Amino acid sequence: MKKHKLFGFIILAGLAVSCNDGKKSESNSFSFDQSLLKGQYTGKEALKLKIDNTENKKMDSIVYFLDNKKVGSKNDATALDYQWSNQKLGYVALKALVYYQGKSEEVTSRVEMITDIQPKPLTYKIVNTYPHDIKSYTQGLEFYRDTLYEGTGNGAGNGTGIKGVSNLRKTDYKTGKVYKQTDLENAMFGEGITVLNNKVYQLTYREKTAFVYDADTFKRLNTFPYFKDSIEGWGLTNDGSKLYMSDGSEKIWIVNPENFKEEDFINIYIGGNKVKNVNELEWVDGKIYGNVYMRDAIAKINPQTGAVEGILNLKDLKSKVTQHPDLDVLNGIAYNPKTKTFFVTGKNWDKMFEISISE
Repeated sequence: MKKHKLFGFIILAGLAVSCNDGKKSESNSFSFDQSLLKGQYTGKEALKLKIDNTENKKMDSIVYFLDNKKVGSKNDATALDYQWSNQKLGYVALKALVYYQGKSEEVTSRVEMITDIQPKPLTYKIVNTYPHDIKSYTQGLEFYRDTLYEGTGNGAGNGTGIKGVSNLRKTDYKTGKVYKQTDLENAMFGEGITVLNNKVYQLTYREKTAFVYDADTFKRLNTFPYFKDSIEGWGLTNDGSKLYMSDGSEKIWIVNPENFKEEDFINIYIGGNKVKNVNELEWVDGKIYGNVYMRDAIAKINPQTGAVEGILNLKDLKSKVTQHPDLDVLNGIAYNPKTKTFFVTGKNWDKMFEISISE
């Protein structure tokens, strides 16, 4: 198997394949001309929008929308050519308002935006190996002012079944010593963390709650409910302004840090396939690096479109840590901007690896 196909397979193994799901309007008079529409588009392909007028009614004008944003209009029945521009991936809602004979009618359909980007296989070199708490069920990892912050869950382990306590901690990454720690309530399962404006944000798994702490004292400053009842808390990072939250689906939600309300989202894709189970997240130089749960791999994601641009296979690292009954998957990415290196570990791993990543 070729190298690039092998890397792609690491992520592709658990994906849901998308399909064409064009919808016609309930109207008998007008509909989108499906002969001009494809099920899936890449950014290089123009979109042709045209209305079928089955009853040959006199149309005054047609206004076209993509995801409720106006993209053009026509005063006749000719097609509107639209060239995609930085369109995020996933389903795009098509709508046309047809004005005719003093009336108006709404026509809807949808297409799917996919990517033609082939993810580049990334490589790594181990720079240093450091001790890591073997009882730490790592869910979030991030450097802030030269200090490593870690959020853990209360995983029950694979073998012993001994349940831990979720917590937030600061550590000396060179020795593994814990400087400061605060535990979550026993019923809470801690998930991803990130630090923004001297505040630590911590997710919970199925408790639909996000906590905010003072980054220095760990005093709890706020508690936010999730913006959707249906989502889980997985990974968390930030771009210096907004929070980015994964939930185990193909989505990464863009969240307002002041009120924890959803502002937007992206869908993660490789080619025409959605990528699910992206877990712990890290923002580095305008890209999102995300652990792919159960794959021991990291995906490099474009946060504007959702396209996976690179894949890093870290499967060999698990063999370099102490093997024990509660050993679990790779999870935890922290980037140190001073050294320009990444720090990665896993759930109940006794080591953390400092690595350099290149294409």
